[in-house]
Amino acid sequence: MGMGMPSGQRRMGQPAEFTSKPWRPLTRKLKIPAGILSPYRLLVLIRLAVLGLFLTWRIKHKNEDAMWLWGMSVVCELWFGFSWILDQLPKLCPVNRATDLAVLKDKFETPTPSNPNGRSDLPGLDIYVSTADPEKEPPLTTANTILSILAADYPVEKLSCYVSDDGGALLTFEAMAEAASFANMWVPFCRKHGIEPRNPESYFSLKRDPYKNKVRSDFVKDRRRIKREYDEFKVRINGLPDSIRRRSDAYHAREEIKAMKRQREAALDDAVETVKIAKATWMADGTHWPGTWIQPSAEHTRGDHAGIIQVMLKPPSDDPLYGGDGEEGRPLDFTDIDIRLPMLVYVSREKRPGYDHNKKAGAMNALVRSSAVMSNGPFILNLDCDHYVYNSQAFREGMCFMMDRGGDRIAYVQFPQRFEGIDPSDRYANHNTVFFDVNMRALDGLMGPVYVGTGCLFRRVALYGFDPPRSTEHGGCCSCCFPKKRKIKSTVSSGTSEETRALRMADFDDEEMNMSTFPKRFGNSNFLINSIPIAEFQGRPLADHPGVKNGRPPGALTVPRDLLDASTVAEAISVISCWYEDKTEWGQRVGWIYGSVTEDVVTGYRMHNRGWKSVYCVTKRDAFRGTAPINLTDRLHQVLRWATGSVEIFFSRNNALLASRRMKCLQRIAYLNVGIYPFTSIFLIVYCFLPALSLFSGQFIVKELDVTFLTYLLVITLTLCMLAVLEIKWSGINLEEWWRNEQFWLIGGTSAHLAAVLQGLLKVIAGIEISFTLTSKSGADDENDEYADLYIVKWTSLMIPPIVIMMVNLIAIAVGFSRTIYSEIPQWSKLLGGVFFSFWVLAHLYPFAKGLMGRRGRTPTIVFVWSGLLAITISLLWVAINPPSQNSQIGGSFQFP
Repeated sequence: MGMGMPSGQRRMGQPAEFTSKPWRPLTRKLKIPAGILSPYRLLVLIRLAVLGLFLTWRIKHKNEDAMWLWGMSVVCELWFGFSWILDQLPKLCPVNRATDLAVLKDKFETPTPSNPNGRSDLPGLDIYVSTADPEKEPPLTTANTILSILAADYPVEKLSCYVSDDGGALLTFEAMAEAASFANMWVPFCRKHGIEPRNPESYFSLKRDPYKNKVRSDFVKDRRRIKREYDEFKVRINGLPDSIRRRSDAYHAREEIKAMKRQREAALDDAVETVKIAKATWMADGTHWPGTWIQPSAEHTRGDHAGIIQVMLKPPSDDPLYGGDGEEGRPLDFTDIDIRLPMLVYVSREKRPGYDHNKKAGAMNALVRSSAVMSNGPFILNLDCDHYVYNSQAFREGMCFMMDRGGDRIAYVQFPQRFEGIDPSDRYANHNTVFFDVNMRALDGLMGPVYVGTGCLFRRVALYGFDPPRSTEHGGCCSCCFPKKRKIKSTVSSGTSEETRALRMADFDDEEMNMSTFPKRFGNSNFLINSIPIAEFQGRPLADHPGVKNGRPPGALTVPRDLLDASTVAEAISVISCWYEDKTEWGQRVGWIYGSVTEDVVTGYRMHNRGWKSVYCVTKRDAFRGTAPINLTDRLHQVLRWATGSVEIFFSRNNALLASRRMKCLQRIAYLNVGIYPFTSIFLIVYCFLPALSLFSGQFIVKELDVTFLTYLLVITLTLCMLAVLEIKWSGINLEEWWRNEQFWLIGGTSAHLAAVLQGLLKVIAGIEISFTLTSKSGADDENDEYADLYIVKWTSLMIPPIVIMMVNLIAIAVGFSRTIYSEIPQWSKLLGGVFFSFWVLAHLYPFAKGLMGRRGRTPTIVFVWSGLLAITISLLWVAINPPSQNSQIGGSFQFP
């Protein structure tokens, strides 16, 4: 059966063979219990009302004795209230979702009248893995990620993996070749024994019993053999740098000898000068590596090299290929096991001087174009090189949302990020569970979660910049502003195949789908242009229910795909050239969006702004796992990059204030908060100094601590705690994770966020870009410690504000105690107010202080001695300069009833 529909067949509706079968959804929405959500919303309203009354009271009741202190505190509190509203309102509609993989298998992989052989009717899936520098991103890590993808539980013939090496390094290329070779054993082994996870490094590092629930008698023998093969594989990968260097030196010496011989023959009796030729990097076949050389030379540097595409694993056959016992290259018994492997392609786009290559976003767009030419999967999943597939059925779970009723309006399915190698206490909130399990679940109840850069399943046509189907029906009050639906004017060559007829019949919701305009938008590649309507059709849900609109007939994707020939690969190389995007809409409306260090958030925002939806897919078993920096400095620089991108978004056309009317109000508020949150750092730093200023000056933010003020503080604090408890209940996080997030919110807010605001303002006002770099390093000695990076202290200017805040508050506490001790009539109760708020600041900065001290017990005792002496000396100096009088009130405003 062809890909398209026979002429005259119904475009939408319920085919005859499905009339007798009950329709079952692929996904279901699990609403938060009313016993949790109703009190949660009520508490939000109560706290909002109390906060408004409190701020009104604060404005009306000034402290004439310290107007400067009162003014700063009120301004900060007004901003904190505004920031809390932006953060809280999008959380009013949290949802949980579940998928039914059994229904997916029944609909797409079970024999039916339209699919008598039971071939997979699932759409194609292209996986993108991005890497740029093999020194910072070890090739072994990337190789393990590739192996976990190749072994995933998804139809082999529908899966393609593309590795983007933006550094053009031969080391990465040969590591991928080694991975492709090892996959011939690893992938069938995983299928035979149901291995989880399918990343060999993670699997062999599991601390649980590897033999539990294994029923095949040969599992022990197979596991031992595959473990030995993997150890040898790691040795080969780790030895590649030396192997490439020795090989290049040998070939270079041979070339020098040949050049000298040629010169001698030409010069005859004349003196022969020393021959100098560029030291190239050589491939194993004895040819120059066209990418970046170890010793950079003209046209062989990171920013100047040719485009490279190499098919490491060819497209598999459409029918299963079963192995045998002890075949060549597969010493294990794979009888009755499908030994096919998905297509694996190495891609390194062309780079030349004078072109803006747009970093990761540009590399992703090059993959979009090359994969459209080679495999054209209607869905795309992108992963960082250190994020591997932890759940082999994760692709199927994401596909449930795309193939369900109404799934054609979903632009992407975002999976949560889960991390390994984090210290047990999660000192710097690296797991980020509050964001991934609270904020993202809440956004899922609106138009969907934001795109966070990795672990995201995209609909290809959404990346192409088209509006969603039926956009006029969902346009709300703006529906009149958008064009009516019209049929595509196809430029596909004439033919008699059902596929061609399907393309002619395919209609879209946007007038811009006129294919005559495609060259100006997508470039002049006919392969790419003709692939667009095919990807749109293949990405539709099944038309197996009257409520399914814009569906495709069952069995339409069971036909074999076209073979991959040399002309197709040549076309793929042309679309990754550095000039291809000139005078097109790539990076502006099409693909990953350029102009921000957080291209992921901007790309997702543009899709939501056009009316697309997204979905958050939380699986019972983590879908993907990756690594995160556990070192304090690395973590701060990571947060700095995110915050800098948010500031860029705020000062750009991607500001949510300029969003279209297709974006829902609460979704708009969520994106507005994304751009505004770094500016909270300005007010947060001021507020962190207020307790110390109170202790130094003997004044406070209010004239006196009366019952009204204390009641407001108590109610606001209690409602905040109760909201946190309810969030913990419906999100599944624990209290310690919530507290760690609160601590790092203050640490990041007083360091990286402030630096990001400074960079953004200087860039907008003066066009100056500032980068905060490391100035000194001290390494850890214990290489056997899994968490050695946690104790490494790397100095960075981002540490200055938190250090100053800690020192000033500690000194202020010492000054307060000193003044109280030297008073003729010590009044300790008057000291408690300022000390309490100072300790509130110091408690949040405690993880930061531990990070500065390095490994426990390694900080010299003299450091603490001198710090104590310095604090005491400054305290005594303050008392000498400003001695207390008999009637002095040390923070007299802190008089408690």
